[in-house]
Amino acid sequence: MRHVLFDYGNVICLPQSDADAARLAQGVPGFEERYWELRLEYDRGTLDDTAYWSAVYGRPIAGAELDQALALDVASWSHPNEETLAIVDELAAQGVPMALLSNAPASIADGVDLLPFMAPIRPRFFSGRMGLVKPDLEIYLRTADSMGVAPGDMVFVDDRLENIEGAERAGMTGVHFRDAATLRDDLKLVL
Repeated sequence: MRHVLFDYGNVICLPQSDADAARLAQGVPGFEERYWELRLEYDRGTLDDTAYWSAVYGRPIAGAELDQALALDVASWSHPNEETLAIVDELAAQGVPMALLSNAPASIADGVDLLPFMAPIRPRFFSGRMGLVKPDLEIYLRTADSMGVAPGDMVFVDDRLENIEGAERAGMTGVHFRDAATLRDDLKLVL
C-alpha cells in the first residue's frame, strides 16, 4: 500500500491570515519581508528562535517578548483546513498510512505536535528537527528511510511546485495541492 506524505502549511492548515500576521508584526516596518526572507534558514534550524525573531523585529528579542512571538507564530499556523482533514479522515478509515513532512522550525513543530487534529498523521518530520529543508533531495530520502518505505511507495502532497519536484526527483509521486476537492480526485488516481 502506498503511503501519503502531507505537507502542513497551506495543506493541512489554512494559510496564515492577515489578522494573525498583523498581530505578529506589531506595526514593525518591514516585518513581513524579513519574516519570509529569513524563514527558510529558520525552518532549516540554522537560525535559532532568538536570532530569527531579533532579525525579523530588527532589535534584540528575548524573554517574555520572545515567548509571545513564538506563541503568536504557532497560533497563526494552527487553523485547520477542515476540507483537507475530511480527506485525512477518509484515508485513515481506509487504512492508508500517512505521515507529515513540513518545512517548519522546531517551535512550530512543537506546537503542531500538540494539535488534536494531527492525531491521524504520524510520523511527523519537520525540517527544523532534521537540519534540512524542502526541496533538498536529502530531506525526502531521509524521510522515506526513517519510515522504512521506498520513495516509490510514497505520494507527496504539497502546495508548492518546487517541493513536488524535489519529491519526484527522490522517486516519490507528487501531487500538487490546490484545494481539497482536487486533492481527493488526484489521490484516487495515484492510490
